[in-house]
This record gives sequence, C-alpha cells and structure tokens, in this order.
Amino acid sequence: MNGRPDNDTYFMRMAELVATRSTCLRRNVGAVIVKEKRVLTTGYNGAPKGLKHCAEVGCVRLVNHIESGTRHELCRGVHAEQNAVIQAAYFGVSVKDASIYITNFPCVLCAKILVNAGIREIVYKDDYVDELSRKVLEESKVEVRRYSGPDPLTPCP
Repeated sequence: MNGRPDNDTYFMRMAELVATRSTCLRRNVGAVIVKEKRVLTTGYNGAPKGLKHCAEVGCVRLVNHIESGTRHELCRGVHAEQNAVIQAAYFGVSVKDASIYITNFPCVLCAKILVNAGIREIVYKDDYVDELSRKVLEESKVEVRRYSGPDPLTPCP
C-alpha cells in the first residue's frame, strides 16, 4: 500500500507526536481522540494552563518517592487523557462513541473519566500498572485493546 500506515498506526503515531509536548519529568504521554477516522482532540500530560511546568518547579512525585501507579492526586500535572477530554468540552466537541489512542494504559482516574465521557474504545501502546483501572474498564462497556502494529515511531517504508 505504498507504505501508507493503517488507521491504528496513523493515530498512534499522532499520539506519540503529541506526547513530545509533555512537560512531565517522569513519563511523556500523548492521547488522540478519534471519531469516524477524524481527529477530534489531543492531549498530553503537563501542568494546568498558565502554571509553571514541573521542569521549572520540580516533581512532587519524584521528591516524595511516590511509586508509579499510586497516589495520582499528588501531582501538579493533568493527564493526557484528561486534557483530551477537557479540550473537547472546552470547544464543545462530543466524544461520545469515540476512540482514544494513548501511548500508555490509562490510570484509574482517567479510566473513569473516559467511561463517563462516552469513549467506546481505548487503544493503548505501553502498559501501565493500575489494577483498579483494569477492573473498572473490564466492568464497563468500553473496548480496550493494546496497539499491535509496527512501532509507531518507525517511519513508513
């Protein structure tokens, strides 16, 4: 197909690109919300609008040795999935029945937001340890699948 990426690879590549905007010191995450093969919104993890980035003020989680996958509230950053849903609300775009492509499996806070926002499918690339998130998503009607295509960071042939 002339090196043309399939839809999953295309949108996951976008999520990887969005992640490069992250200002988090621990993990760069990108998210792209898609409906009917059209990008609705994007989001990356970082400090709320107008606040100093963690690179400027330090990371609360690093300083306090907070284990990954725990105490999500102890962070000045907004997660990529949250920012993508917030962006949709800010601009009046419905994400009901949309898919979200995320560079990492969502934490439980993001999983609950995605369920309530009406996201119908989550496609993630890298794993993230959060058993409660897995349980919430298993109980919901949201389809969850791991991206299984080529490395999205590898250029098309």
